[in-house]
Amino acid sequence: MERNDAAHPLTTIEVTVMTETTQRRNTAGRQDGAPSQGGRGAPGTRGNTAIADTVVAKIAGMAAREIPEVHSLGGSMTRAFGAVRQRVPGGGSGVTQGVKVEVGERQAAVDLDVVIEYGAAIVDTAADVRTNVVNAVERMTGLEVVEVNIAVDDVHLPDEEDESEEQEGRRVS
Repeated sequence: MERNDAAHPLTTIEVTVMTETTQRRNTAGRQDGAPSQGGRGAPGTRGNTAIADTVVAKIAGMAAREIPEVHSLGGSMTRAFGAVRQRVPGGGSGVTQGVKVEVGERQAAVDLDVVIEYGAAIVDTAADVRTNVVNAVERMTGLEVVEVNIAVDDVHLPDEEDESEEQEGRRVS
């Protein structure tokens, strides 16, 4: 018996559409095309991830400190409070000293207060800091960094001693 496909075009189209729809539903969320478990999507896409401001601040602070020309972060008062805080048990390490962040669902903005070593090209150092902070935050968090504002608060001179180094050199205070 010879079948005339022209007589049944809707049946053929319906079967094709059903097959494509079924394949799309079964492979939702999978890059390898394998069926997902119960149509829920890949395990990495189930649920939400929230990143705290302090996490982004720590990443930004560490990334800024990786630049050799950055002596420290924070203004003079912030550094003074940070030195006191480090001496108090449980006071923290001060990684976020001089770092302020705003974190949204998909974006982050970073403000840094830095002290640059004397002799460093400030504009070049700021560009290096900005690049390093953007790369580190985006790589580790997946957030888009929309801006990194840098305020150069001071220049560290070679003959200046840090307050912390000065305190360590004393036997009594």
